[in-house]
Amino acid sequence: MSAILSKHPVTKENKAEVTPLPFIILRPELPKTFHHSIDVYLKDSNATGNIYFARHFEWQGICRERWFFECISADMLQSLGVFITKEAQQEYVCETFAFQKIACEVNTFAIKQCSFSLLFRFLVDGKLVAKGHQQIVFANKEKRITRLPDHILEKIREYEVQ
Repeated sequence: MSAILSKHPVTKENKAEVTPLPFIILRPELPKTFHHSIDVYLKDSNATGNIYFARHFEWQGICRERWFFECISADMLQSLGVFITKEAQQEYVCETFAFQKIACEVNTFAIKQCSFSLLFRFLVDGKLVAKGHQQIVFANKEKRITRLPDHILEKIREYEVQ
């Protein structure tokens, strides 16, 4: 309020008090990211110490199962149906070696009524060493593709990246 309109002009003695407004974030919440750690051993490597490329697909499976168990449904929805991997891909960015600790990050994308995709990022000391994805389809006990339950779709969307 200006000093002209105020009954009490603003002076050094009666400064108007300003109450700070709370900080409001105007962007949507960031998605959750699932984290899993993998220890690499000599059995995972060849004679030169490089990790076999096939291990990355195994690690996708390990991280996928752990994500389902911890974040979606501990029984993997066995009473309702099955999750089927329709497609899987892995891109290798740089070599990995025995006794490194691999950090895996999992998010979801391309979520639909009956399917979704998982994004995998594998890191060593914060550096990307591989990335991949899997398209997952949900089917009933008769192996017919069916809609995911709404409460499961909600959980899957918590991990969605654009």
